[in-house]
Formats: sequence, structure tokens, C-alpha cells
Amino acid sequence: MKKNGKLQGLLRTIGEYALSVGVFIALWWIYVAVKHVPAYILPSPPKVWSSLVKMFVKGTVYAHLWTTTYEVILGFVIGAFLGIVLGYVFIKIDALKTMLMPYLIFLQTAPKIALVPLFVVWFGIGLVSKVVLIISMVLFPVLSGMMLGLESIPPDVRNLMKILKASKWQVFSQVEMQYSLPALFASLKVGIVQAVIGAIVAEWMSGKQGLGYILTYASSTYDTPMLLAGIIVTIILGIATYQVISVLEDKFLYWHESKN
Repeated sequence: MKKNGKLQGLLRTIGEYALSVGVFIALWWIYVAVKHVPAYILPSPPKVWSSLVKMFVKGTVYAHLWTTTYEVILGFVIGAFLGIVLGYVFIKIDALKTMLMPYLIFLQTAPKIALVPLFVVWFGIGLVSKVVLIISMVLFPVLSGMMLGLESIPPDVRNLMKILKASKWQVFSQVEMQYSLPALFASLKVGIVQAVIGAIVAEWMSGKQGLGYILTYASSTYDTPMLLAGIIVTIILGIATYQVISVLEDKFLYWHESKN
């Protein structure tokens, strides 16, 4: 019964998404047809679809998609790891948090488009500068989520672990990580979306390959159908990576009340 309920819920969700997308495309198509909008301003859905199919049939998109995916995964993993470690350390060493947090806030609030040229000068035009930008966008949300999770541990629970003379590893694995996971996964979802945005911004500004480069090329040649097709591929990548984090969340947080 439980599996059937989950299947029905999944099918309902897919149906709702399909309906909303269908309505959006229909309204878009009607607007373009009624207003006679030129294709270079807003192409019709069939033209965008044709451009999207052409990108995949000719195979031009695959190398660009892989480049962006690799940058996203690498930058996200490093940024998330640093965010988790720093979040844990900041809770344990308040003085370090006081010293470093202003710099991390500065890094988070600084305009990313302005940072790209600096990173290119410092780290070169290749992979490193792009990954550094992604790390700078992922680190702070994950750091904040980790700290929030650790701060949410009830004092009674910590006192109980002291009474039981639990080791540091037992406290970390059985209490601190368990209480941190809900907030941490919420921040990881934000982080993975930020990672995709960071990769696209970096490629847009300095890339010779990747989905961001496709968007730059299409924009410079006024190929609006290709531009929208590239945006669609980027959105699909963002949704796919977000869903990976959601699946991991369901696996590790099966016990949490939000999953029941």
C-alpha cells in the first residue's frame, strides 16, 4: 500500500508538471502567432525544439554538456566539503568563526561577474578559475546549513551523551551529524543550483567550451532559437543535479518526519 501511494504521488507530480509545461508552451505559441513576433526576438516553440534536436543529433552539445557537468560536480564537491568542515570548526572554535566569517560573507556578496575576471587573472582561463568561482558560490550556503544543524542540537541531548561518556566519534556520528543532516541537505540543494549558475557565469565570461559558451555564441550571433535551446539544456542539468541531491536526502533522511 505504501509503495502504491508513493507511485501514485509520483505519477500525480509528473502529471502536474506536464500540465503546467503544456499550458506554458501553448500560451507561448499563441502569443508568438497572434503578435507576429520575429524569431530573433522570441521564436516559436517548434523552432526552439528544432534547434534543440539539431544540437543533439549533430552531437555538438555533448562535449559542452560534459564540460559543464564536470565543472559543476568538481566545484560542488570541493565547496560542499569545505563548507561542512568549516561549519563544524566554526561551531567548535568561536574565535575562528569571528575572524573568518566576515571574509566569507564578503566572498558570498561580491558580484560574481566581477570576480570572474579576477579569478582568470589569478588562476588562468582554464578549469581552475571556473571551479574556484563555483566553490565560492557553494561554500557559504553549505557552511550556513551545517552551522544551523549543529546549533539546533538540544542541550539535553549533549548532556545525555556526556552522562553516557560517549566518545567524540560517537557524539559526532550519532548526534551531531544526525541533527545536522536536515539543514545540511537543504543547503546542499541550494549549493548544487548555485554550482550550475556559477559554471554558466564562468563559461559565459571566459569559456571556450561548455553550456555557457553555447549561450555566449548564440547571443553574439543573434541565434535566439539556439540561445533558448541552450537555456533549456542548462535547466535540465540543474533539475537533474538537484534531483540527485533529493534522492540522497531521501536515502539518508528516511527517518525524518518530513519524509513521512
